[in-house]
Amino acid sequence: MSETEPRGSHQVAALFSGGRLTVIPRKPARREQLLEHLARTLFERDRVYTEREVNDALLTVHEDCSALRRYLVVAGRGEGRRPGRSFPRGRGVSGRNDSGGGL
Repeated sequence: MSETEPRGSHQVAALFSGGRLTVIPRKPARREQLLEHLARTLFERDRVYTEREVNDALLTVHEDCSALRRYLVVAGRGEGRRPGRSFPRGRGVSGRNDSGGGL
């Protein structure tokens, strides 16, 4: 792994085949690496996404977008809000909560 590659990127790459996520990890540490990767690669910082936009982005990598969205929210990388169901992107790649919000 080079110094410019995020921590755990090889482990995350092993979860994909043909650009699709083959399994959602059960182990929390490995799942956190996956969620960090998804937040960084699928969502722009400082942008608020609708639930539909989040689902569409997650569907590009796995058919269970609801589980992935829920994991992102629980991990603090997304925030589901009602009634508008907007998802501001939360913690940045550094792990700190930059906006106080979600996805």
